[in-house]
Amino acid sequence: MPNRIKQEIDRLKSERGAVILAHSYQPGNIQDIADFVGDSLELSRIAASESAELVVFCGVKFMAETAKLLSPDSTVVLAAPDADCSLAACMSGDDLRQMKNRFPGAEAVIYVNSTIDLKSEAWSCCTSANSIEVVEAAPSDEVIFGPDRNLGTWVAENTNKKLHIWPGGCHAHSGADIRDLREKKAEWPDARVLVHPESPSVFLWEADQVLGTGGMIKYVKNSTADRFIIGTEEGMIYRLKTLFPDKEFKAAGNIVCPDMGYTTPELVLKALESRGNGIEIPAELADRAAAAVRRMTQTG
Repeated sequence: MPNRIKQEIDRLKSERGAVILAHSYQPGNIQDIADFVGDSLELSRIAASESAELVVFCGVKFMAETAKLLSPDSTVVLAAPDADCSLAACMSGDDLRQMKNRFPGAEAVIYVNSTIDLKSEAWSCCTSANSIEVVEAAPSDEVIFGPDRNLGTWVAENTNKKLHIWPGGCHAHSGADIRDLREKKAEWPDARVLVHPESPSVFLWEADQVLGTGGMIKYVKNSTADRFIIGTEEGMIYRLKTLFPDKEFKAAGNIVCPDMGYTTPELVLKALESRGNGIEIPAELADRAAAAVRRMTQTG
């Protein structure tokens, strides 16, 4: 990154009272300029606690929308406006309304990787880090879960509640090839294997631990192992190497989200220069969606 861009980002951030949030899947040069790097739950909690005039979100659309729900008085700008999420596109509010008609006694727990319309129909949102806890907290014995089928299947295996799971999926995690993970395990037989629950079940069966990205960081911090094979979006490797330079990390396979790679330092600078309104949430959806997201941040 040219030094002049970094200097201008720092100047504008101070001038505008801005905070830069970056997901752990973001490119390394974006993680380096962020004020906070974390998973969806961590960043949601930070968004709720910060009183920044401007929030520049480095991630994908649903993340910036979630930040806006929790920081309605802040201007929230998505640094890469075209960065969307294939998983969020898998299920709509209408889809959930139809499932509620089919299962009238079931509360809906919706993964935060979702649209505002879908969130507005949920009892609560969840992240991979607290999905089991949120489902357990739901005031019903049956739970509608979506949009990710792999995460839903993993949650169902770890709770006594009956889940009705929407058949959506993240194209990056769902498309992972188990042969890649097995090849890495053969190369590093002493490594611990950490896999994200959005991955196919066959990946979970090969793992030592099934964890969200925040959980992976905690596990590595407390582990005596020196090598780790990481089964999630490859941006996480940079995050782990930054935090634990004395340990070794290898990606489980080609798990890459193209949209996560859209953010560049130049786009972050452009977002800081922006005087527009940023993310806007339809008023008729905002309160209900915000309530579901707040319940998520207060659980687990």
